[in-house]
Amino acid sequence: MPSFHTRWLLFPLVALSGFVLFLWGLGQTGLVDETPALFAASARQMADSGDWLIPQVNGLPRYDKPPLIYWMMAAFYRFPHASQWDPLGSWAARLPSALATILTMLVLADTLVRWSPAVDNGCFTDASSRQRDAIVPAFCGALAFALSPLVLVWGRTEVSDALFTSMVACSLLMAWRAYASDRGGWRHCWFLLALAVLSKGPVALVLMVLTLAVFWLLGADRQRIRQRLRPLQGMVLCLGLSAPWYGLALLREGRPYWDSFFGYHNLQRFTTVVNNHQQPWWYYLVVLLLASLPYTPVLLLSLGGCLRQARLPLAAPLSLGRFATAWLLAVGLFFSLSATKLPSYWLVATPAAAVLVALAPSLVSPRRFALSLASSAGILLLTAAALAAAPLWLPWIEDPTLPDLHTALEGRPWFVLGAGVALIAALLLAGVAGQRPLRRLAQSQLALVALVPLLFLPVWRIGDQLRGAPVRTLASIATARRLDSEALAMVGLRKPSLHFYSRSTVLFEGRSPEALINLADRLRSDRRPGLQPSAPEQHPHLLVVIDATTAGRPHWRGWSGQELARAEPYRLWRLDRRWLEDRALSLRGEGRRPNWREPRPERF
Repeated sequence: MPSFHTRWLLFPLVALSGFVLFLWGLGQTGLVDETPALFAASARQMADSGDWLIPQVNGLPRYDKPPLIYWMMAAFYRFPHASQWDPLGSWAARLPSALATILTMLVLADTLVRWSPAVDNGCFTDASSRQRDAIVPAFCGALAFALSPLVLVWGRTEVSDALFTSMVACSLLMAWRAYASDRGGWRHCWFLLALAVLSKGPVALVLMVLTLAVFWLLGADRQRIRQRLRPLQGMVLCLGLSAPWYGLALLREGRPYWDSFFGYHNLQRFTTVVNNHQQPWWYYLVVLLLASLPYTPVLLLSLGGCLRQARLPLAAPLSLGRFATAWLLAVGLFFSLSATKLPSYWLVATPAAAVLVALAPSLVSPRRFALSLASSAGILLLTAAALAAAPLWLPWIEDPTLPDLHTALEGRPWFVLGAGVALIAALLLAGVAGQRPLRRLAQSQLALVALVPLLFLPVWRIGDQLRGAPVRTLASIATARRLDSEALAMVGLRKPSLHFYSRSTVLFEGRSPEALINLADRLRSDRRPGLQPSAPEQHPHLLVVIDATTAGRPHWRGWSGQELARAEPYRLWRLDRRWLEDRALSLRGEGRRPNWREPRPERF
């Protein structure tokens, strides 16, 4: 057991690193379109309405995720004077992800400092030296998780993935701690698993069961698993805490909730390809390699060491690496079988990968470990070269929602600073400071923390100014120029942040001719909350936010009305509804038909 002094040194250092990585500048940019903005809008509506059961967005119920992420966001939106300390609405929406990620860092560090072999080539002179050196693998594990490219992005994003990852990770770590210890604590893992079920659904239960099954196949003591974790009692506790909300949701919403959440967002995503997210079976092998950069060589070496020793007898307190291997394999197996594949699905495996990185010195020979560090240093050198060469490849980035990105970044020092940080991290990892291997790893990780304030955040702010600020600008102008009962629509690029910042129900439609017909028809017939169906004689105009590409389509040419503002690539029009009706009638004559009444599982 580490001393109080040891943990006092470790936890503030981990928490400070987490603050820089995930809280620094968190609310300086606006909401990201489109999924994160939908989460934020749903949570704020929950806070405003006081309906804490089912989130609503843009006048419709949102069934995609269970309520925990919405409850946490809504709680922050309810803080006094939120509009003053969070004018962009992004602090409150992102805090759950950031805090959950920092919590995972702390639990990883605590687990590793308590149970890690804490060796660095086996050199300890006394107990106090061993206590001090126990800090190093614990810190390395926390930073290996936090510095994963996936975690850096999703830990700052207003969606449920980081919270779900945290709850599953803490649950699994507590499960292993109960297995390894003689002091019980089995309830902790099942309580946290219930929170994971309330974060993203029954997939949390599947991952727990699958991880324990693979752990047993790798040589864990089945009898000890039953005795220490009490799976049947634990499942009762987990379902007793999580199932009531699902029951209330089904009672109130009925079949639509069942079909959407359980049918579409869970079963259908696993069995069929949704939203064109089809990938080959080996997709997550590639994601594994990318998600642990730049320390992927260390992970692969450690994973190989665990697999080679899989069937050897191992005392429970020494089985953390084997458990992390089972965790990693369980996630990879389950999501590789899924028809729909997204990189964010791998996020829940990143804590296991971090454990394996931290334990590498105890799983492989010193020579192999040093070789893996040298390989990681090479990756960092390549990263430094790529960042230094940014002026050569930035002009190749083409995105209509990021106009003039190259011009905005030209002459800025951020990529040069990033290259310098990567170079320093590579040199530290190569041993220029003369430390033992695991300490070199910790030094390089600590250096990479500086990438967030020096490179990641400045580039993110530029992206927000180009992509998000135009929508916020037109939302503000539309709110100020909007006449009584005048509808607001967005055609072409559909950005739900317009709904959030205008605080209005928005008619979202796409670019096709059918979308124009839909808009005309919905103005007459759509009765969702926040809309007032009317004829052109009653309300002769509507406000339309439209992107330049859509505005150039043949069916929008010759539009009638007034352009109120521009914020590239968008225009704000006051559109004559009579022209809209005439054009819709003309398109109907060509055989086009409205399709907005057809079922759409992800409508907003």
